[in-house]
Amino acid sequence: MNGVAAAGRRERERRARTALRTLGHALRTPFSRTAHGIRKATNANGAGESGLGKLIELHAVNGAGDVMITIALASTVFFSVPTDEARGRVALYLAITMAPFALLAPVIGPLLDRVPHGRRLAMACAMLARALLALVLSTAVITGGIELYPAALGVLVASKAYGVVRSAVVPRLLPPKFSLVKANSRVTLGGLLATGVAAPIGAGLQFIGPRWPLYGAFVIFIAGMLLSFSLPPKVDSAKGEDTALLAADADHLHGPHRKPIRRPGLRTVGIAVTHALGANAALRCLSGFLIFFLAFLLREHPLTGQSAAVSLGTVAVAAGAGNACGTAVGAWRRSRAPELIIVTVVAFVLGVAIVAAVFFGAFLVACLAAAAGFAQALAKLSLDALIQRDVPEQVRTSAFARSETLLQMAWVVGGAIGIALPLNGPFGLSVAAVIIAAGWLSTVRGLLGSARRGGRARPEVA
Repeated sequence: MNGVAAAGRRERERRARTALRTLGHALRTPFSRTAHGIRKATNANGAGESGLGKLIELHAVNGAGDVMITIALASTVFFSVPTDEARGRVALYLAITMAPFALLAPVIGPLLDRVPHGRRLAMACAMLARALLALVLSTAVITGGIELYPAALGVLVASKAYGVVRSAVVPRLLPPKFSLVKANSRVTLGGLLATGVAAPIGAGLQFIGPRWPLYGAFVIFIAGMLLSFSLPPKVDSAKGEDTALLAADADHLHGPHRKPIRRPGLRTVGIAVTHALGANAALRCLSGFLIFFLAFLLREHPLTGQSAAVSLGTVAVAAGAGNACGTAVGAWRRSRAPELIIVTVVAFVLGVAIVAAVFFGAFLVACLAAAAGFAQALAKLSLDALIQRDVPEQVRTSAFARSETLLQMAWVVGGAIGIALPLNGPFGLSVAAVIIAAGWLSTVRGLLGSARRGGRARPEVA
């Protein structure tokens, strides 16, 4: 009898283990299949072998972490207080942010030139810094302490520094026969998809408590720090690279460093690139302007029949959809006539801004947000194509780092303009149109001239 009872007990234990394994497999399968599908998509067309797939995943992690912090800060600095006080808080945030970032941003590009072997470490440090600052913010959002603002500044600087380093890394990870535009499109789409997935999760965590999105950001950024070191070692290699100059005279355009270089600047990258950079700076300035101006405008004057939160969400979704469409179109167009693409999309946004200013309304505001997102994505990819076409390989990484730094500065300037204006819709969108018009008129002639020449004037290394 004892033997029969023992055998029965063993059989029940075996069945229990089998049931647990089956349940574990059933619970794990959706996640493992999703992870396998994501890895398969990011590693397609040689991206896995070159390391680009790892960068796409890292950028997705970066986007998810940033949106968690954005949700927590928006709820604390913006939605939790009356409009006038919220505007004062955001103005204080910008005031604290602007001055240090204006000083730090021009340093990031040259610093990368001097320490090219630390790119993986730089990206890991940017992730770790934001993880630790998320913990600081998790206390500040409860107490309302002044540490909220320097911690938010640190998050912004770390995020922008990551963006600059990431732009410098992409050219090192191109698979064979893979254009830079296509690579950047994949990286950007990965970030957008991750942001779209993380946003509702962050909103759910915010519903539990204001600290929880920041705890989520901490976990995400720690994962990003570890993932940074999984990038291939060639990311840190500076073999064959040199320094791209943005402010050289004509004598510097002949031979590598024949004359001493005192001030690295962007002119040796070519006329088309500098004009494309100017147009992109106008679009990035518009982006910063719309984010801050519409945030306060729609809180004070929501879209017809909608709450302030729904109005802001509608505009944010429109901008995100436009950005995704622009990225997809840029990948499809590849590098065909990048100068004409930039001229066209900037003119398109200018037209939409003028119409939205004259016939101000909810639909046209959403249309302007979508058009700005579309144009910014497509123009940036066209700028990447021009850099790949016109900039010699040995200075290409440096050119990407410096151009991204200038674009980040343009975004900050646009945000400052947006926070300073009165909350008058037609007037604000008229200012938006002026920003775009200034960028378009100052660059259209040079871009069209470059397009007629077919970009044949290829600068030498300085």
